[in-house]
Amino acid sequence: MYKYDHYDRKIVNQRVDQYEDQLNRYFNKELTDEEFRPLRLQNGLYIQRHAPMLRVAIPYGLLSSNQLRALADIADEFDRGYGHFSTRQNIQFNWPKLEETPKILRKLADVEMHAIQTSGNCIRNITTDPYAGVTPDEIVDTRYIAEILRQWSTFHPEFALLPRKFKISISGSKQDRALVKTHDIGLELVKEDDDLFVNVFVGGGLGRTPVIGQLLKEKLPIEHLLSYCESIIRIYNLYGRRDNMYKARIKILVKALGVESFKKQVEDDWNDGKNSSNHLNDKEISRVKQFFTSPDYEVLESTDLEGQYSEDQNFLKWIKRNTRDHIKIGYRSVTISLKGKKQTAPGDIQSTEMRVVADLADQYSFGEIRSTHEQNLVLADVKEKNLFDVYSVLRENNLGEANIGLITDIICCPGGDFCSLANAKSIPIAKSIDNLFDNYDFLFDIGTISLNISGCMNACGHHHVGNIGILGVDKDGSEWYQITLGGQQGVNASLGKVIGPSFSADEVPAVIKEILNVYIAQRDTEEELFIDCYNRIGLDPFKEAIYKN
Repeated sequence: MYKYDHYDRKIVNQRVDQYEDQLNRYFNKELTDEEFRPLRLQNGLYIQRHAPMLRVAIPYGLLSSNQLRALADIADEFDRGYGHFSTRQNIQFNWPKLEETPKILRKLADVEMHAIQTSGNCIRNITTDPYAGVTPDEIVDTRYIAEILRQWSTFHPEFALLPRKFKISISGSKQDRALVKTHDIGLELVKEDDDLFVNVFVGGGLGRTPVIGQLLKEKLPIEHLLSYCESIIRIYNLYGRRDNMYKARIKILVKALGVESFKKQVEDDWNDGKNSSNHLNDKEISRVKQFFTSPDYEVLESTDLEGQYSEDQNFLKWIKRNTRDHIKIGYRSVTISLKGKKQTAPGDIQSTEMRVVADLADQYSFGEIRSTHEQNLVLADVKEKNLFDVYSVLRENNLGEANIGLITDIICCPGGDFCSLANAKSIPIAKSIDNLFDNYDFLFDIGTISLNISGCMNACGHHHVGNIGILGVDKDGSEWYQITLGGQQGVNASLGKVIGPSFSADEVPAVIKEILNVYIAQRDTEEELFIDCYNRIGLDPFKEAIYKN
């Protein structure tokens, strides 16, 4: 994984010094709340419902074991013993004291971490496929591209104060696990012979106005990646709305201008500067690429896990749901579920659990951990012969839930329990749905299905692209929940449709149960996935069943 050079160390340490001075000036009343607000946001600090919230950057979701241990120490020393992994592959601390935040940032800097560009109207954390470099369907390992974009975007002088936050995601596999079509800029890497190109999507996003991104540039040569992205953001920075935060995202500008008109402006700007210093040459690519070489894999044979562990069906179910094929024979990638009944909230992880995962990474996966936008963790390089040992440790520590891709693998924002923007609570709804399923056989029978929950229209829980989406809404001061069906992420990304009037919190579990009953009754075969069944029969059968009374 990428290691800081002297530039990284210098700018991160300088930023901590700068922020500490700003905070002291704020406490001394030399800065007003309004003056301090953009300064704290530049350092990942929000004021939430009960306390400040500090969002720590995990660039493209890659962590070392030492970094995860440092996060555990911070959770114990400065928070309430846990952290929350977000849908942007970052981690959040919900209970730090404002006066102690410089100490936290220094501890992060000691392990090559920071909170820069995790909030505010800037280019946010670059995200990518959590299985990059190890998945068999990979065309290109995207991690080095993500790192190049990180270095380019960090403290970019022109784009520090954009009209609104700006998100970039990259996919280099046949299956899009990075949601490229729901980002301000989505980058899809493709190869022709040995040449690398980028399909550039623009204007995607969820939130109040959900939009699937449109293809802006097909087969852009990789050497022009930075200059082309810069032109896109420059046009957005020039013409994006600053008078209305709800209409300030690039998707609104693209829609207002039309994609062809927007493209013309981007191309005009780009043609003037595409051969500038932002030209991505082979030397620069090689410099960054060297940090992402393959680990020292052993030459192994496949292990007959089903034959060897035929008596342990729980383990085999975990293998089926929580592990993935690997590019190397004899290895698998393990996804650790941060969901289920034993977890406080989807994406939450206790400090003790962080240390367990860090130890497992050191012992079995080259000391690396990845975070996912689905709020889980990944050990990317585990030998098949060690899987039972990994599973046993995870199970002993409440991390062995065999539910990846099942309906209890819920994506969920913190909601009204923490967020000051939320219209309704999200976590209790997730728990009430999770409590419906005590029978793993039933969960496995339902099969792969995504259920996403957001506490407000900002859609931090990605409810628009859940097969089942739940949105908290305010109705006359009360919390209600709107339900959508048919959302989907990936190469065939689609937005869910609202089924009808919203429901009270108490009604939601029964509605979810009825949706599943319709699916089970209507599916062609036991293998037909929920989303495929929905696309075949449409919304009406679900709507009729839910509102029949």
